[in-house]
Amino acid sequence: MEHIVIIGNGISGVTAARHIRKNSDKKITIVSTETKYFFSRTALMYVYMGHMKFEHTQPYENWFWKKNSIDLKQGLVNNINTTKKELNFTNGETLSYDKLIIATGSKPNKFGWPGQDLDGVMGMYHKQDLEKLEKFAPDNKACNRAVIVGGGLIGIELAEMLRSRKIPVTFLVREDSFWNGVLPAQESAMINNHIKEHHIDLRLSTNLKEIKSDENGRVKSIIIEETGEEIACNIVGLTAGVTPNIDFIKDSGIELGRGVKVNRFLETNIPNIYSIGDCAEQHEAIGQRRNIEAVWYTGRMMGETLAQTICGNKTAYKPGHWFNSAKFLDIEYQTYGWVFSERGKQENEAYFQWKHPKEHKCITISFDKKNNQFLGINTFGIRMRHEIFDKWLTEKKSIEHILEYLADANFDPEFYKLHEHEIVAKFNQENNTNIQPKKKSWKRIFSKSI
Repeated sequence: MEHIVIIGNGISGVTAARHIRKNSDKKITIVSTETKYFFSRTALMYVYMGHMKFEHTQPYENWFWKKNSIDLKQGLVNNINTTKKELNFTNGETLSYDKLIIATGSKPNKFGWPGQDLDGVMGMYHKQDLEKLEKFAPDNKACNRAVIVGGGLIGIELAEMLRSRKIPVTFLVREDSFWNGVLPAQESAMINNHIKEHHIDLRLSTNLKEIKSDENGRVKSIIIEETGEEIACNIVGLTAGVTPNIDFIKDSGIELGRGVKVNRFLETNIPNIYSIGDCAEQHEAIGQRRNIEAVWYTGRMMGETLAQTICGNKTAYKPGHWFNSAKFLDIEYQTYGWVFSERGKQENEAYFQWKHPKEHKCITISFDKKNNQFLGINTFGIRMRHEIFDKWLTEKKSIEHILEYLADANFDPEFYKLHEHEIVAKFNQENNTNIQPKKKSWKRIFSKSI
């Protein structure tokens, strides 16, 4: 019986295992060093905040794996012998495979800061990070201040977690505005203000120089590079992005870049070895997407796609239109299509922006100024329907169509205040148009065409 071995039990690896099992009776083994059972990584923050227990982050009961004949092995892979087709573990054990899937995810970036390995320094990516956080920052008595280094999505989640226990937070962001490599200026400025409203000490254009130790090898303070200021703290969160977790592969003969190099079928240069998820790097980027995408839903899609190939139906990875969602403290964020932070990145692009005069709600719509084709939308504080925007992008609808039927895309609950008329009125004023927004139609929303 053909043996499929998957290194990594995150969303991509587990999705591949589940879909291989649905379509075959192949022997499947999932190898992981972090935890025995799959859990939702994005839910870790809610465990610390007291909204759920860790077992609630596990989508499947522990008996699920045996019932579905999926073997689980805990262990740390030291290297891959591609000639013998076996994995070598740090404890001396080996495991043979017929086909191998590398789905080892990411690890937090470290840039050689002095003190970066002290007790009390952590990322916020693994279950072990959650355990460290509970150990070093159980409350605001044990932890008088935390410093977070890096202004991405994980950083702001960590800030929210710490503030839930009333722990003071200093947030070091090297850019001159939060996440301005992704967000347009107006949106980034709004998030800056929102962070400060939550009593977070946001330091823009600020870099970490070093982390200082007490006599017991624990964090006692950090030094700011630009000013030399010393900030006393008990923990340091390193959230300056992530890197593919591939160190153990470097002597295997598998082609590497920043991640494991794969083609459109998620194949490496070695026959019968594949890579999916955060650690996989496309030889050539797909459209406007990055070569490496550390995003939950793309990991799931890669797992589903590769399972088809493993089971004899060779299938190319086609992620479709870009979308993503996140939460900036109290502000929900969604993006569909492409809205770039840098104006002029796409030829002929034009932008329309609307912002609520008092609340943290805004939208940015990008479109082609030659033919008015809709290119993408960012929304803050207004929930939108993924299926409708996916459909509009596929059908290459115009900006006029988007605004006319914007109410259909609104997913906010009943009795929420709607803003379509204000949004369209601003567009009409700026562009000398006379678009009349349609009322929401449930018939249109749930028609078979969607």
